[in-house]
Amino acid sequence: MSYELDMTGRRVVVTGGCRGVGRGIATVFLRAGAEVVVICRHEPATLPSVDGRTARFVAADLRDEAQAGAAIDAAAPDGRLDVLVNNAGGSPMAEAADASPRFTTSIVAVNLLAPLWCAQHANRLMQAMPDGGVILNIGSLSGARPSPLAAAYGAAKAGLVNLTQSLAVEWAPKVRVNCVVSGMVRTEQSHLHYGDDAGVAAVAATVPLGRLGEPEDIGHACLF
Repeated sequence: MSYELDMTGRRVVVTGGCRGVGRGIATVFLRAGAEVVVICRHEPATLPSVDGRTARFVAADLRDEAQAGAAIDAAAPDGRLDVLVNNAGGSPMAEAADASPRFTTSIVAVNLLAPLWCAQHANRLMQAMPDGGVILNIGSLSGARPSPLAAAYGAAKAGLVNLTQSLAVEWAPKVRVNCVVSGMVRTEQSHLHYGDDAGVAAVAATVPLGRLGEPEDIGHACLF
């Protein structure tokens, strides 16, 4: 695929960019010429790479505000940050009736608070840049419809949409803030949600396109 959007010379930070949707996003930005930094808790065996250009890795638990701030500073040591993609998130399935306070707090922290912490630090850098910057939050359909077995996750993603709108108003015009809400995407963990290959195929058959989304599909939306 050819790109009309050339990101050469731009720095892009993708949280949770080591696997799944985040890795797809990082790969698309690398292919478009950007310098990409991925922030994850643990360094993967391989980092996103395109034509010999590899993403830089920064380790952090973004649920901790101090670590989030330090990670953004490490990703942009010269103070230049063009794009932040708040992708890190997710949740294992859990009955809302039995979910512990610790579990619920952790899910809300990674899916709602972590994007806010990262956005605050990114905005500080972007507001000082002549051309400003862009912050993209990765949402979920769970934030717009009932989410049984993922109640805290769905509530956090719903909050992320509202947070996006509020930050977009507060930080304009220097910083644009948008939310990309994807449908079902096939990743390394698809089996946890859809079962074996037959289960994935059955779910894919319900999609008009005839397949689940791929991580790079979300990356193309983010690049746009």
